[in-house]
Amino acid sequence: MLEYTKKIREIAERLLKEGKVDMVIGFRKGTLPMINEPHFVKRAEDVNELYWDTFCAVNLANYLTDRKERIAIVAKGCDSRNIVNHIIENKVKKDKIVVIGVPCKGMLGRRKIALAAGGSEILEVIDGAKVTIKSKAGVKEVDRKDVTQDNCIICTHRNPVIYDELVAEKVEEQKNVDRYEDVKKIEAMSVQEKNEYFDTLLSTCIRCYACRNACPLCYCPTCFVDESKPQWVGKSIEETDIKTFHFLRAYHCAGRCTDCGSCERVCPMNIKMRVLTKKLEKDCFDQFGWEAGLSLTERPPLDTYKPNDPQDFIK
Repeated sequence: MLEYTKKIREIAERLLKEGKVDMVIGFRKGTLPMINEPHFVKRAEDVNELYWDTFCAVNLANYLTDRKERIAIVAKGCDSRNIVNHIIENKVKKDKIVVIGVPCKGMLGRRKIALAAGGSEILEVIDGAKVTIKSKAGVKEVDRKDVTQDNCIICTHRNPVIYDELVAEKVEEQKNVDRYEDVKKIEAMSVQEKNEYFDTLLSTCIRCYACRNACPLCYCPTCFVDESKPQWVGKSIEETDIKTFHFLRAYHCAGRCTDCGSCERVCPMNIKMRVLTKKLEKDCFDQFGWEAGLSLTERPPLDTYKPNDPQDFIK
């Protein structure tokens, strides 16, 4: 994906010089391996600061909410779907946005790479058919799929859904992918097994709210966990409060989540919380044939009413 960098810079420079946008939101290379930083460029002479590789995983749509400037934004498939969400939820105007689309074959996961390197300090990672990991312990090659982010392994929308500029030819979309294999296993559990599963899943949560802060869907001025009148959930790290936070946050994403993986990526405790939003994603697909962020004209299922809506939940 390094060849994308040159094209992103060319497009950004042209848009800024022509006065079509006030800023470009993209990435710049981080000071540490595997960590690139969201970056705002407002002058054409600064576009060489922009950068792209397989560690540009942050969902930049998170930086669009309620902005008034004319913005060009670099967007992968999942990012573009969140931009669609922002547009249909009236958080940004389409005529204020220029989407620089980036076809994506999957982002690499820094935790997986660190594990593959045996915990040794990473010096450099070279992406290819095989991923070369250079660390203080030596050089190691691993299969790319073994160090690809979990959400990217099952992604079926790698190309931007909407775009005004495209930095490269579209990539082939993945076929015959079971996006909900893990969800089906949990659905098949007994009630007791499910309780034990979720007890274990959330047992290490420290209520840091990194998942909420990284999620492009969590743009409420005041989050329900911060409300005090009324107080919806306690502030402790007791089991009930932790579960209430995670379950309610997941329900707020129902019919909206694009499985960009932002929540899991930033979690300091490495909690696999995507299973919560994926369950709701699966229900929306099974009952309404709905996938979030694919249409600028169709309203989400929880935003509309149809007389023929399934009512199996009514007992």
